[in-house]
Amino acid sequence: MTKKLVIFGTGDIAELAHFYFSSDSDYQVVAFTVDTDYIEKNEFCGLPVIAFEEIVKNFPPNEVSFFVALSYSKINEIRKEKFLQAKFLGYKLATYVSSKATVLTQCDNIGENCFILEDNTIQPFVSIGDNVTLWSGNHIGHHSTISEHSFLASHIVVSGSVSIGKQCFIGVNATLRDNICVGERCVIGAGVLLLSDAEPEGVYVGQGTQRAKTSSSKLRRI
Repeated sequence: MTKKLVIFGTGDIAELAHFYFSSDSDYQVVAFTVDTDYIEKNEFCGLPVIAFEEIVKNFPPNEVSFFVALSYSKINEIRKEKFLQAKFLGYKLATYVSSKATVLTQCDNIGENCFILEDNTIQPFVSIGDNVTLWSGNHIGHHSTISEHSFLASHIVVSGSVSIGKQCFIGVNATLRDNICVGERCVIGAGVLLLSDAEPEGVYVGQGTQRAKTSSSKLRRI
């Protein structure tokens, strides 16, 4: 049975979400929505763009599901905010898992509003919280946990029994060794090899595991 879906956003990720949900799920996208101040045109991907302030009137929660298609801007804070607003309005948040991903954990271990693209390998006993994005080609090792509102780019290796805290960002080609913890709101840069625990709000870039002098709390203001 086809289910109706409204997507929050009118950028590249929203366009990708429309493509993936339309071609590889049982959802039918019926509209897009953004805050009134950000409406630049009344149509996107051939569908209406509705002000978020008017979305309940036009597409009530008992008729459609909802998906927040935003990036990791401000350490995932904006995506988290819109996710929580949609939940408060009573919407069920849809999750997309590519049919080309290898998912060996239980479906109940994957939260709402997740965006899991092709060629991800998710091993048994992995837990993925709400509002997590896994871009293409990642390995998520057994017994690992990815907490809410995090964003993992492509070709990341998360070894077994790794714990990733809330609102983290992990860049392309990063490698996390087994049995380590990444604190909340951490930024792990592209290509980083992380061999030990990462502090909350830490920013780790370049070679090795040295923490940068800045913190993700400063990045959130950018």
